Amino acid sequence: HGKTTRLVVQRQAVARLHFERRHALAHQRQRALPCLSLIYTNFGTSSEIHSYQVKYETDAAITDNLGRPAYRIIRYIRNTPAGPWLSDNTFMAINDTYSLEFVENNMRFLKLHLPIRDNYSWKGNTYIDTYSANSVVRYLDDWDYIYDSVSVQQQVGSFTLDNCLVVNQRDEVIGNPQDPGAYSEINIGVEKYATGIGMVYRNFFHNEYQPPTPPSSGGYIVSGSYGVTLTMIDHN
Repeated sequence: HGKTTRLVVQRQAVARLHFERRHALAHQRQRALPCLSLIYTNFGTSSEIHSYQVKYETDAAITDNLGRPAYRIIRYIRNTPAGPWLSDNTFMAINDTYSLEFVENNMRFLKLHLPIRDNYSWKGNTYIDTYSANSVVRYLDDWDYIYDSVSVQQQVGSFTLDNCLVVNQRDEVIGNPQDPGAYSEINIGVEKYATGIGMVYRNFFHNEYQPPTPPSSGGYIVSGSYGVTLTMIDHN
């Protein structure tokens, strides 16, 4: 019994070490990613794709509102590769004992969770308000984050990265998006992480369509629908 307990503790310690290394929340670590952003205009009747670059920089070690050690991460943005970097948002990452929390726009996501193994799943959006009458993110309710391709090499942009993992967050289609006369909704979430770097790829898409209501002759995309794709182009 004693030997078994020691083996379990050792395995957890190794897993935690890999867990910490994979997120690479070291001071001053940076990642640059090109971003393709899909937005809807003209009251949801047309769409545009915007292209720009973003950079995530780990700025400082801080504490969260529970007194836990955390990191402040600043996001910078520029419209062209030659343009100046301008800060546009601040996030917080908390490497808890068994999970990595990421606070974005006052929403707390459980991005990663121990144990790290294929097909392990957890409720990644459990701390997000998806129930109240004022919630504008009800589509995030009850998402099962699932590990896939743990410790597998991944091709991300121009990089061949060893020891990666994929987090499949959602792959959902409600209704028939090809039918303009019926309600439909699409929710997609996928992220990839690499040891010693952190997140290297993200694909997120939320699209909610409302069909025509007489006397209107056309349907529209509901406000709050959007998509974003991030692919790493540089890191240190």
